[in-house]
Amino acid sequence: MPSPQPARGLLWLGVVLGPVCAALESAAPSISATDALNVLLIVVDDLRPSLGCYGDKLVRSPNIDQLASHSLLFQNAFAQQAVCAPSRVSFLTGRRPDTTRLYDFNSYWRVHAGNFSTIPQYFKENGYVTMSVGKVFHPGISSNHSDDSPYSWSFPPYHPSTEKYENTKTCRGPDGELHANLLCPVDVVDVPEGTLPDIQSTEQAIQLLGKMRTSASPFFLAVGYHKPHIPFRYPKEFQKLYPLENITLAPDPQVPDGLPPVAYNPWMDIRQREDVQALNISVPYGPIPVDFQRKIRQSYFASVSYLDTQVGHLLNALDDLQLANNTIIAFISDHGWALGEHGEWAKYSNFDVATRVPLMFYVPGKTASLPEAGEKLFPYCSPFDSVSELMEPGRQSEDLVELVSLFPTLAGLAGLQVPPRCPVASFHVELCREGQNLLKHFRLPDSEEDPYFLDNPRELIAYSQYPRPADSPQWNSDKPSLKDIKIMGYSIRTIDYRYTVWVGFDPHEYLANFSDIHAGELYFVDSDPLQDHNVYNDSQGGRLSQSLMP
Repeated sequence: MPSPQPARGLLWLGVVLGPVCAALESAAPSISATDALNVLLIVVDDLRPSLGCYGDKLVRSPNIDQLASHSLLFQNAFAQQAVCAPSRVSFLTGRRPDTTRLYDFNSYWRVHAGNFSTIPQYFKENGYVTMSVGKVFHPGISSNHSDDSPYSWSFPPYHPSTEKYENTKTCRGPDGELHANLLCPVDVVDVPEGTLPDIQSTEQAIQLLGKMRTSASPFFLAVGYHKPHIPFRYPKEFQKLYPLENITLAPDPQVPDGLPPVAYNPWMDIRQREDVQALNISVPYGPIPVDFQRKIRQSYFASVSYLDTQVGHLLNALDDLQLANNTIIAFISDHGWALGEHGEWAKYSNFDVATRVPLMFYVPGKTASLPEAGEKLFPYCSPFDSVSELMEPGRQSEDLVELVSLFPTLAGLAGLQVPPRCPVASFHVELCREGQNLLKHFRLPDSEEDPYFLDNPRELIAYSQYPRPADSPQWNSDKPSLKDIKIMGYSIRTIDYRYTVWVGFDPHEYLANFSDIHAGELYFVDSDPLQDHNVYNDSQGGRLSQSLMP
């Protein structure tokens, strides 16, 4: 069989695997301004599905769980690249990283790849007042040092004044001195300005909601929370929710024997923190001492509960302002985060633990009944209160979905024209999307023959990818700059397996060469849900791998 020519990443995989069964996606009818639904988009940083509504029995997340109880929750949602800037640009434009050509933090897609429209830009062009609070786009070059203003936003985006202290020496150690630590429970009154970024973002978002209550125009408000992103700087009282004796280790804390070195990330940003440096951990594989592993997991969970309180205050205000009956709420994370699984402590991989994310949508009158006068859907819940009964998600979908579906789905739910599917080469197309429209999940079927519910789950695929500078872990393996990328790991997740192939990549031409295979991974979901046993080189894995190759 002749060797395949270099191909464009995931486009090549799509051709090899055959077309995924497309959903029936008729555009929703246009609606009048008086009938328009507002949109509240909540974007969280580094949050894996460690939430009560996703079955976690330890984490206290009553406010997010309450939102889930009134929402459609997707159990199997996946990011397209497990690092902040590429993921956010991807789902906010509805394009995959191979289209935005952003695999690092160092370019602006409108200049670098194409003048692609964004979700807030599209809503703005359709009469919405669009507002950004906190970390929505990744700040810096990847959003033109402006959070993509003025294209995406009606007003300059708001960033908390205390963001600049996140990585400074604000963590008081056992020696009484201030350090730039990974673990950083704080007394809020003692930190600079006496507050924290997510608290400031919640306060600003609530003020904007109050101003928009009487607006003649619908609003699109995106609120981006920093936690549980490292460092774990959070109010110290949340640490009490998770006594160390209750913290277990990851179920698979060892680096898998069959893991190819190119697939491993050495979590270098963790190693740069002063408290981790003091441990003198070997590079690249560690391991971190067991007692410190428990402390990391404790602080991650505490950060999640702190985040939950901010979400709770925000949604409670939405209720108080009587906006819950005409506002769509989308809750999303940019990617997951490993807490010791596979011996890793970060994102930067194609494993489920790094790519699987929470995703839920509250739609008034569809996922929950409209609240009656005086009724509150989202009363604030304190994680410190005893929870007698866990709230179950309202509706759930087990289908595999991708974050690039956020654009068409929000547009459709709001009654806007759903952007068309992108052609195979779409660099010249300003408005199109590469993700499927998930609107079908919000419609109740009249019968078993309803065409919206004819998808075969085994035909659904979620794509992810991650770049590497070399075949073995390097100092820049986690976040290589574009010029240093030599290998790209393209991964497909189906209901049955995760298959990843690491191939040569030309960063100057943005081309993957699938005839230059460096390594492969294959994990079967039913028998190996944690993805600990790579069978790519086994006879069974080899046969499947060959069947996927041209």
